[in-house]
Amino acid sequence: MDAIREKIKNPLVVGLICFVVGLVIGLVVLGWWIWPVNWTDATPAELSYDWQVEFLRASIQAYGYNGNTTEAQERYAALGPEAPNALNTIAQDPQGISTELIADYSNVVSAAAPVTTPTSTGAAPTAKKSALPILLVALCLLVLVLVAFLAYMFFFRKRLASSGPKATPEEIAETRRQAGYTDYSTKGTEPPIGQFMASYKLGDDLFDDSFSIDSASGEFLGECGVGISETIGVGDHKKVTAFEVWLFDKNDIQTVTKVLMSAHAFNESTIRQRLEAKGEPVLVESGIETVLETQTLQLVARVADMSYGDSAMPEESFFDHVLLELSVWSK
Repeated sequence: MDAIREKIKNPLVVGLICFVVGLVIGLVVLGWWIWPVNWTDATPAELSYDWQVEFLRASIQAYGYNGNTTEAQERYAALGPEAPNALNTIAQDPQGISTELIADYSNVVSAAAPVTTPTSTGAAPTAKKSALPILLVALCLLVLVLVAFLAYMFFFRKRLASSGPKATPEEIAETRRQAGYTDYSTKGTEPPIGQFMASYKLGDDLFDDSFSIDSASGEFLGECGVGISETIGVGDHKKVTAFEVWLFDKNDIQTVTKVLMSAHAFNESTIRQRLEAKGEPVLVESGIETVLETQTLQLVARVADMSYGDSAMPEESFFDHVLLELSVWSK
């Protein structure tokens, strides 16, 4: 279901779905079922040329049988502009009709008025009157409601969400500066080769910080980062109840991940079991540290500061802000 939701967030996919639905309703429901088009009272002029020739052969044979000149002229005129060509084709290939009869027929029809295109009112396609007009109106309304709903979900709501309060780059930088990095030299520990600060604030729905890990000589060793793992509730802004901290080592085939969870998510068995598939669960508290290790790297993630949001949601279920320090050593 999550994969499907991500797909339909793409306006191109939504447009394609609407196009297919409209095509099905237009062609299958309306075109083939409710209002199928039927041809009625078509004239010989609507036939293909080969069938016009066959029609004229039958007319000549009927004239030879009954000698009705009026009927012969009417049938000839019904073929429209192609009548002379059809008669010429029969003269060149009689197929059993005597040349004398063809010549006599030609003289009879030539004495009639010039051949023009028939104007039979029945030669146009006519659609059957719908026996289900209420169903047609209902289908149209359904399509309009669907389009309106999709427009709201993927355009207006997205615009409202993006207009809410977000942490500006300046606010994030100030938060990081005020927090300060851990001075590991005072603890008798070798300084890390990389030290980063990831700052999340409620409203930053696209939060996903990542950092490159390089050696002192500039050699690329890997990457680390933190992003949104799980949200809770509904509304214009995502209410984050868990984050993923990850460590990638270029010398290790596996990316190590741990899930930093709110008290509500950590204590709720259903949520916790679902998130355990992503990585080891860790309860978020100010000052706690958790370690991620790969073949050649070690990362210490420290919660420098955090607070929960306040709303009608369960207590301690989502974060208002989290400041996470990531320190990396080479093993």
